[in-house]
Amino acid sequence: MTARIREFLRSRRDDGPCLVVDLDVVRDNYMQFSRALPDTRVFYAVKANPAPELLRLLAGLGSCFDTASVAEMEMVLATGATADRISFGNTIKKERDIVRALEIGVRLFAVDCEAEVDKIVRAVAATGAEDVKVFCRILCDGAGAEWPLSRKFGCVPEMAVDVLEHAHRHGLEAYGVSFHVGSQQANTHAWDQALASSAAIFRECTERGIRLSMVNLGGGFPTQYLKSVPAVEAYGQSIFEALSRHFGNRIPETIIEPGRGMVGNAGVIEAEVVLVSQKSRAEDEIRWVYLDIGKFGGLAETMDESIRYAIRTPHDDAPKTPCVLAGPTCDSADVLYERTPYELPVSLAIGDKVLIEGTGAYTSTYAAVAFNGFPPLKSYMI
Repeated sequence: MTARIREFLRSRRDDGPCLVVDLDVVRDNYMQFSRALPDTRVFYAVKANPAPELLRLLAGLGSCFDTASVAEMEMVLATGATADRISFGNTIKKERDIVRALEIGVRLFAVDCEAEVDKIVRAVAATGAEDVKVFCRILCDGAGAEWPLSRKFGCVPEMAVDVLEHAHRHGLEAYGVSFHVGSQQANTHAWDQALASSAAIFRECTERGIRLSMVNLGGGFPTQYLKSVPAVEAYGQSIFEALSRHFGNRIPETIIEPGRGMVGNAGVIEAEVVLVSQKSRAEDEIRWVYLDIGKFGGLAETMDESIRYAIRTPHDDAPKTPCVLAGPTCDSADVLYERTPYELPVSLAIGDKVLIEGTGAYTSTYAAVAFNGFPPLKSYMI
């Protein structure tokens, strides 16, 4: 919570729950990433928060952009950034979207299988595009991450060499390797094993006459929720040491794709208590606190209680009691913290405003369009 956000909330007209992002915090985060990994290009993960004001800020600072769709590419281009600063990082792409990306000048694509390579090859033939680069995403176990990624993206390292050779033989530039160590990764050494696998892929490709150039270190850089997290500098130092250990004096070009770590701590959601109740009259029964925002209003990452946000109330100095938090919709899945109830003040009452911190990433774009008639989460960039 910054002074700028506090003042904005104090003066705004109450029109339901809202997200407020302080762009000065985003600017500071970008500079921290730049200093922590000075020889690494930053490709901001647009999916984390694609607000136009935020994208314009990052474009002006020199950031590149990791995009998952043509729509996200167009958002980036609208800032004035050029297509050579865009990566099509989604490994699941429609062929017509690859064609469109090539038409607007994008030349960097993620793949994780030969079939995806074939789509790009056909799109290149259809458009006449040149100098098209692909990097192959490999699987990581995500140990240490609060939001581990599934096996949806990536292939085993042993298969990556064949995928890159397939791209090379069909006229694409086999550019490098990528991986993702899991979102909200608390272990600064989580990149070590993935970089060991990457170095092995580089060596085997060299033996096949293919010289790779780049390692995409992915995202995973955390933001502050309830638990303390290491500073960006600690991640930078650990990653550089791992690069030196596995690549020696021939350290490749590197890029990172921070999303949560770039914008998470810049945002605060203000919500209202709609109801406080109990399910029985037992004195020790857990209370239920219903907010005017829930999983369908932007708090989807509370699914499986993976992300536990810091929640501030007007009564934080009062005695606390275990509470289950839930959203306002008529859907039984719209419950936030039931498995591990949340300690909230006994004096918390209907109409009280609460502040949900660390919500700058993966909230406004996770909000439903109008489920149950509730409008999408309002978003303000200040």
